[in-house]
Amino acid sequence: MDVRFMSDEGIEQHPVEELAALLARDDGLVWVDIPVCDEPAARVLSEVFGFHPLAIQACIERNAVPRVRAYRDHVFVVLHAPELGKGGHVHYVELDQFIGPRYLVSVHGPLNPAVTQEASLRQTRGVLQRVEAGRLRPRSPFELSYAIVGSLAHRQGVQLERLATEVAALEQRVRGDLGDPVRVLEEMFLVRHELLSIRTIAAESGEVYTRMSALSRMIPPESPPLIQDLINRFERVRSMSDDEKEFAQGVIDFYQARTTTRMNIAMERLALIAAVLLPVTAIAS
Repeated sequence: MDVRFMSDEGIEQHPVEELAALLARDDGLVWVDIPVCDEPAARVLSEVFGFHPLAIQACIERNAVPRVRAYRDHVFVVLHAPELGKGGHVHYVELDQFIGPRYLVSVHGPLNPAVTQEASLRQTRGVLQRVEAGRLRPRSPFELSYAIVGSLAHRQGVQLERLATEVAALEQRVRGDLGDPVRVLEEMFLVRHELLSIRTIAAESGEVYTRMSALSRMIPPESPPLIQDLINRFERVRSMSDDEKEFAQGVIDFYQARTTTRMNIAMERLALIAAVLLPVTAIAS
């Protein structure tokens, strides 16, 4: 568990024992980053912050869909980030956040054994590096959360660009030598599955922030433009995923039609050969 205090003086690392005193200060904000929500971390969330037991339980267990819950003095958000694994499998890497008046608590996981801890911490570490380098100075916990979620949305866009390149390469292949039809079709369906996964995560994340935009009493006055920007970014990823998915389906349809046409031509040739040889076979018999 990493406890940091961010102020005009910069960012400072502190031990967990000083967390209660840091939360009482009003000259900065507290950022607690929890790589794994184990029993000691859950105790801190309960005893120091006083979070709802259901929210803490959601940090311990895997959540199938993103969500947002508004409490008296903070907002609890569950998001997912896509991590492409082997064989076209897409892992849903979970990131939970408690956004309060003077603190942000980010909780990672739990993780699939196939996903590395480095992949889970990619967004928060990237933001931390920007803060330490002086390129980012969040004035509120929500601005810090916005930077993390914005990094997550950017990551989705990068993955989408890579998949778009793969779809274009597959389209060129099917227009040339068909090659092994089983392998080509498998690659096409895997790419389409990855596009569908990214599209689903982006759409669900956008719904979370659309819901958050209605929680006017729980968010700072300067936050609505940031929320709208995240909604727009997730919507852009969703829309582009739909476009690429439709293009990939068109490539699949073209490939199947071309393969069927070649099979029909082969069958016609076999039928012609059979028609020519049938009289000869009859005479010989």
